Amino acid sequence: MEGNQAHVAVVGGGISGLAAAWHLKRSAGERVKVTVLEGSPRIGGKLYATEVAGVSLDAGAEAMLARRPEGKELARAVGLGDDLMDPGAASPAIYSRGALRPLPKGQVMGVPADLAELAKSGILSPAGLLRVPLDQILPATLVRTDVSVAAYIRARMGGEVLDRLIEPLLGGVYAGRSDLLSLEATMPRVAAAARAERSLLTAARDILRDTPKDAGPVFTTLRGGMGALPEAVAKASGADIRTGVTVRELHRTETGWRLVTGPVPRPETVEADAVIVAVPAPAASRLLKTEVPGAAAELARIEYASMAVVALAYPADAFPAPPGHSGYLVPPVEKRAVKAVTFSSVKWPHLARDLVLLRCSIGRVGEEHLLQREDAELVSMAMAEMSEVMGVRGLPADTRVTRWGGALPQYHVGHLDRVARVHAAVSGQPALAVCGAAYDGLGIPACLATARTAASRILDHLSRLGESEA
Repeated sequence: MEGNQAHVAVVGGGISGLAAAWHLKRSAGERVKVTVLEGSPRIGGKLYATEVAGVSLDAGAEAMLARRPEGKELARAVGLGDDLMDPGAASPAIYSRGALRPLPKGQVMGVPADLAELAKSGILSPAGLLRVPLDQILPATLVRTDVSVAAYIRARMGGEVLDRLIEPLLGGVYAGRSDLLSLEATMPRVAAAARAERSLLTAARDILRDTPKDAGPVFTTLRGGMGALPEAVAKASGADIRTGVTVRELHRTETGWRLVTGPVPRPETVEADAVIVAVPAPAASRLLKTEVPGAAAELARIEYASMAVVALAYPADAFPAPPGHSGYLVPPVEKRAVKAVTFSSVKWPHLARDLVLLRCSIGRVGEEHLLQREDAELVSMAMAEMSEVMGVRGLPADTRVTRWGGALPQYHVGHLDRVARVHAAVSGQPALAVCGAAYDGLGIPACLATARTAASRILDHLSRLGESEA
């Protein structure tokens, strides 16, 4: 420590690292100097907006949960409260059995609670629909340990609910596979119900019954896109933000930590009293392998999925009729290249222009071959999707392709136990914390919660250190 000021280094300039820096400065003020080290040329990580046809459009995460407080609270705290935008009234759809079909009302992450609404949607075949109510008379499916989403849902409601409702919804969030994803980590409310209720249908109804009816919109965004949040948080944090600085090694010293940066032939070092590691699991594993090998080993087991976002701007008259949905999801069983489409200018009315702005998501686990194609081919895939499904004719006025290699951590079976072991190992190291999407949720509010927890851990340590030196 220099005088009464401690130096905290935050490795990673995504929204988790930036939020951790903001929490540190908000709580400790001038008693803490914060340096954020980001390896890429820009901050923000998966929050990134790009200009499409003169409009700022998110190329990464395009919304955050409105019913968790962390995201909206941070936006307001950094001066973006007036920029919070609610979605329009249009609802999403599922592309199933050759047509767009409305996502049924009365469902929990795709788990149906209302059989009439499910039947009306037409998403399932008659045979698939008849299989669902058998859940109410089948013997209990005992869930005493973590299981895959597929194993539990298929046992209770059959394969069609899994393939045509659960799989596309989970794929939209994780770009993963339900036979690998953890029920506990990805569908915690359903997992809790699975331990208490014999019938999944009854459990889904109970969850919906307990959900406040006046909770407001599920999602919110910012006027300039979620890509506007990182810069505002960075500015409000007052931290020293350094981009293009990759941290290659992390070593404990007698007084804190030494971070090794720069090229191997000309290494540079940064000395810090405390460190927050806010990078994806593979990079975190490499940094922690010397000092916290137990945590490093667990982090190395977290796999990641890649994807690409293709943004298109079409003249409105290219569509035979205006899109009637906010977007749609595509089940893997449909075997289409595009896994999801968001009609951004419909979902977010503040983006409405004389153009239809949309985003097509391409790539999920097992489809990496699609992402090996050139940008022009990805654009062609997205255009073909619009032509076949929406009847679009003509060329888009503008396009953008953004690739997210290794972007989405996969919460496989056992994820929560793995994360608990990481935290236990890290807790044995004073002045060290971790945060980010690899741990307790991919959504922005969940990432912000891990950032706040990491900052609190470091502040507690620095407080105890200050007391011992007094």
